Amino acid sequence: MRSDRLIDLSVIIVNYNVREFTEQCLRSLFADLDDRPFEIFVVDNASTDGSVEYLRSSFPQITLIANEVNVGFGAANNQALKRSNGKYLLVLNPDTIVQKNSLKALIQVLEQNPKVGAVGPKLVDQNGRFDKTSKRGLPTPWVAFSRLSGLARLFPKSKIFGKYDLLYLDPDITHEVDVLQGACMMVRCEVYDQIGGFDEAFFMYGEDIDWCHRILQAGWKIIYSPTAIITHFRGESTRRSSIDRDKAFYGAMRIYAHKHFTGRYSILTLTMVDLGITFALLMARIRSKLTSSSRKPIISNDA
Repeated sequence: MRSDRLIDLSVIIVNYNVREFTEQCLRSLFADLDDRPFEIFVVDNASTDGSVEYLRSSFPQITLIANEVNVGFGAANNQALKRSNGKYLLVLNPDTIVQKNSLKALIQVLEQNPKVGAVGPKLVDQNGRFDKTSKRGLPTPWVAFSRLSGLARLFPKSKIFGKYDLLYLDPDITHEVDVLQGACMMVRCEVYDQIGGFDEAFFMYGEDIDWCHRILQAGWKIIYSPTAIITHFRGESTRRSSIDRDKAFYGAMRIYAHKHFTGRYSILTLTMVDLGITFALLMARIRSKLTSSSRKPIISNDA
């Protein structure tokens, strides 16, 4: 472990055109942080909504990193991770609200379980409903097939077809999982020192799954803990971006598959995964066009 880890917690938030959400997130953080030594980094990915000026004047106690271009989610987090001084590293989305005592609960899991490398909370939406992306399984070829084919949607609580969303596991019980949602994920600093940060080949989407995969490969356990609750307003940054979300999402799936499946599975399996991803992207494009066309106003000639 690095000898300069002098404080308990480093919090890292990547902001992109969600100034009001980042402000809300920061206020919830300050309300929940106890007397432990901490630091907060906000990395701004070239926002155009005045975020940098506002955050610099309103929150002088944070460390603000202002990028001139949008370098992506993983790369922006890595900028702060390299400068972090905490024993525990919290990657947190700006569109979140930290509920009371949640940070303490996450730290407690790591303090009491030395073999646990990462812990994540129960994520809920603004109406308090459980967000199934709080915990997931690794996307093996079978898991990818179950999801892309629609079998996971047909049998969401099946232990055979539902290994990605893990809906057969009680969301109110602590358990080991493969993947945590990058919206809120606390990692032990020894893990970061051992495996490094996010893979910057993933611009947006998939980098949290890849990071969790590498944590498991390094021999650490990953825990989902519903004793900590975080409200998550999903997708605010991506909705305010010009990035092609479908292309980014399915592109991330392809990067992950080629990184982790090559050498473990046959060329035929990889080809089938590639074709499945291509087909899923095509279907997403069709759904998007149908949705946008259905929203067009009907012009009447009646006058």
